[in-house]
Amino acid sequence: MRIGLLGTGPWARAAHAPALGEHPGLDFVGVWGRRPEAAGALAAVHGVRAYEDVDALLADVDAVAVALPPAVQAELAVRAARAGRHLLLDKPLATTVAQGRALVEAVDAAGVASVVFFTTRFQPEPQTWIEEQTRVGGWFTGRAQWLGAVFTSEANPFAASPWRREKGALWDVGPHALSVLLPVLGEPRRVTAAAYGPGDTVHLVLDHAGGASSSTTLSLTAPPAAAGAMVELRGASGVTALPEARGDVVPALGRAADALITAAASGEPHPCDARFAFTVTRILATAETLLHSGTR
Repeated sequence: MRIGLLGTGPWARAAHAPALGEHPGLDFVGVWGRRPEAAGALAAVHGVRAYEDVDALLADVDAVAVALPPAVQAELAVRAARAGRHLLLDKPLATTVAQGRALVEAVDAAGVASVVFFTTRFQPEPQTWIEEQTRVGGWFTGRAQWLGAVFTSEANPFAASPWRREKGALWDVGPHALSVLLPVLGEPRRVTAAAYGPGDTVHLVLDHAGGASSSTTLSLTAPPAAAGAMVELRGASGVTALPEARGDVVPALGRAADALITAAASGEPHPCDARFAFTVTRILATAETLLHSGTR
């Protein structure tokens, strides 16, 4: 599969470009970025072409990987899908319901494969745990904490990201927590509560279709010593917790690329496709509305 990369920021440099370049099933063709000089620098590192025109890149590939802010990703992914290109996307899919819906409709109309890189879902130990707990069922409650120190650590490469500063933890790490809770507990019937905490911290309470409820705490402004992620389930079979992931992000992104290749060849959608990611976007948009309607 010939694939191109859209994006040149820290995530593209640290994860996407190495994963695409190392993958034996991919022919990494080139890079496009909003800053041509950055695209040229990243392309030179990996020995591929830097494209000044995104449509020229689309014409040369079977698929694109996107490492761009979500609003930009949604717009360009629609363009790529309409050109018949398979999509390896990042979370969140989009930050508005309208953009997310337009992307899902474009993917469906074109019949292209899509995989959205929810990191935890492509790490072997957590994914095995998620599958096991989904089979077990009977869960009463779920509790998640996804606490980052992006804005409280020194020299964090993502701290300057304009969209993260605008949207905060709800949209940046919220998708990670939901990508674990939803397959096990089911889609929520409603977001029953959303409240702010310190900094950009957000607390969510969901009522799930399977009968369970869950509470989630999200932050990018946690003290560095308090940062980390956990998910705990309690139910008829007892208590269980999400195991710690092992390994670097690059192999996980490589497994996401494996999933895209498989989905493109088989025509069978992956569980973390654009439609699942759109469900996550709708939940977060509802929570954002509740947060804005309250007082801080």
